[in-house]
Amino acid sequence: MDVAGSGLQRKPWGRWHEEGIKGIMFLCALLSVVVTIGIIAVLATEASTFFREVPVWEFLFGTRWTPLLLPRSFGVVPLIGGTLLIVAGSAAIGIPIGLASAIYLSEYATKRARAIIKPILEILAGIPTVVYGYFALTFITPLLRTVIPATNIFNAASASIVVGIMVLPMVASLCDDALRAVPDSLRFGAYALGATPMEVATRVTVPGALSGIVASFVLALSRAVGETMAVTIAAGATPNLTLNPLESVQTMTAYIVSVATGDAPAGTVEYQTLFAVGALLFVITLAANLIAIRILRRFREVYD
Repeated sequence: MDVAGSGLQRKPWGRWHEEGIKGIMFLCALLSVVVTIGIIAVLATEASTFFREVPVWEFLFGTRWTPLLLPRSFGVVPLIGGTLLIVAGSAAIGIPIGLASAIYLSEYATKRARAIIKPILEILAGIPTVVYGYFALTFITPLLRTVIPATNIFNAASASIVVGIMVLPMVASLCDDALRAVPDSLRFGAYALGATPMEVATRVTVPGALSGIVASFVLALSRAVGETMAVTIAAGATPNLTLNPLESVQTMTAYIVSVATGDAPAGTVEYQTLFAVGALLFVITLAANLIAIRILRRFREVYD
């Protein structure tokens, strides 16, 4: 068959056009790698300067964090404790509600109900985080103080509630996609054996989508760890090592914001705490993402 006569011959300009697009895509991928390497290099360089003056052991296990006040102390445990308190509270709200919403959308909702509810859930993801922070400060906190008068104006509970609302759309959307990826043949087989809709949802569909569900949980927790503005406004700026959610706490991201606004002169050890805390936060989020990848590889279900 004559390729030239059939009109299938590739024109020279078409080949160069395709190579150009390929090159642009390669540059985009390379740019993301270069940016990541640059961030790691800056964090490592500045953090190493900090750790030449402050022992790593004191930084990681010290229980007093006052780098801007005399006498200075650089124990990051209060910041880690505040971050974990917010993450635990937001997970207790966002994960069960998000999973329940996903089960309803994928297993029970009609097409009309799904078309209404899912966009409303996704709207929550588009609200600026600073709005969530002021919502917590002006609505949730007064409500909590009405119920529990001992609640501080800035507290971890209200911050946890708004962060839980923020991660809810992520959990619901990712879990819904994972549940809908489970083949209908598994559902029909369970129904043929006499299972109820609830039994099908909890004993067939959810276990079949377990890898995607757990991965969505880990990603949501990573999102909660990295939340900044809402937590800064609602939880306050007190590096308090406590398990009481009604007290003010400070997270790692909130401290980074306070230093970045000019509270410490550039080049000082106080300023370099920004990079030390940022490096620790980077390691924590990286570990969370690696755990999510490992879970996906370990429990991933592949359906034909």
